[in-house]
Amino acid sequence: MGSESSFDAIIIGCGIAGASLAYFLAERGMTDILILEREEQPGYHATGRAAGVLVELDFVPSILELKILGGRFLRNPPDGFSEYPLLRQSGILIMFKGELWDSVRQMIPGLRQSGVVVNVLSREDVMSLIPVVSSNNFDGAVLLPEDGHIDANELLWSYIRNARRRGARLHLKEEVHGIELEQGRVSGVKTIAGEYRSPLVINASGAWAGNIRKFIGQTPVQLTPYRRTIITFASPDGMETKDWPLAADLSHDLYFSPESSGMLASPMDEDPMEPCDARPDELGVAQTIERLKQFTPRLAPRSIIHKWAGLRTFAPDQAMVVGEDPVVKGFFWLSGQGGAGIETSAAVGQIASDLIVDGRTEIMDVSQISPMRFADA
Repeated sequence: MGSESSFDAIIIGCGIAGASLAYFLAERGMTDILILEREEQPGYHATGRAAGVLVELDFVPSILELKILGGRFLRNPPDGFSEYPLLRQSGILIMFKGELWDSVRQMIPGLRQSGVVVNVLSREDVMSLIPVVSSNNFDGAVLLPEDGHIDANELLWSYIRNARRRGARLHLKEEVHGIELEQGRVSGVKTIAGEYRSPLVINASGAWAGNIRKFIGQTPVQLTPYRRTIITFASPDGMETKDWPLAADLSHDLYFSPESSGMLASPMDEDPMEPCDARPDELGVAQTIERLKQFTPRLAPRSIIHKWAGLRTFAPDQAMVVGEDPVVKGFFWLSGQGGAGIETSAAVGQIASDLIVDGRTEIMDVSQISPMRFADA
């Protein structure tokens, strides 16, 4: 064990990424960990505002692989890991048109080979499941019946609870103001409360990862936060929606899903912006309503119950950034999760812990997500 100010590893950020890494490092025996979270509670930003679903389909190969790996953990977590089930297999229905549908059909054999259950649906099948859609808007669809809604809060706190049980420490309301470097490698961090020493600092700060990056000087890693808007509204009178799967129309940028006693919807907007406590943009709200009117007119809300926004952070190639910085030794990236942070967290946390403890992993080819790809470019 280290002193009050010296640790084997310091994790910046206690969203789903930082929490999952703390858990897997603790499982590997590295228990002298400090997690620094700038907010009053873990998971306040992206983790707490996401729709929180497992969708084992993606056009970025590394993200798809991580989703499939993460899904195995969500369906079958270790004994005693969580108090409640992590995944409700409510199903995910995704509709496509034109070339996008052609591309998805070519992916289906590979998905099935990877263990993903994929049902190809006709227009009639879709309309029997979701009677508000129009068959003119899509050429085909897939149903992922073993995917669905993740209890993100249960997952987050299970990571934290198990990591703390093994000795990890969590400091809330403690923002990082600087990173100490000695001869080109990390030696600690500075916060409003003081200084902590560690040879390993992990940047798991979500939308703030680019800001933390500035503390280490030159690095080729680039990240951009993007805002996404979500609204909730009442289900149409007389329409039973609670058993619908989440439905997404990827050709027209819209998804909707049952939510509590009503519905949730998003225009799948991606507006680049500086890291902040994101607020919904009225244009994003208007886009959601307009797309519902256009593609599912019977769902178009008369009023909105709630609206919010969250930030999803991407690298230019849309793949995650996991591994040691190409320039600064001891500075480890756990960033760029985009919209897949919750569903992939178990896989990414395990891979990151392997890289930190062993310097390698057998789980996947990490060249696709390594920060070194930016140096090579």
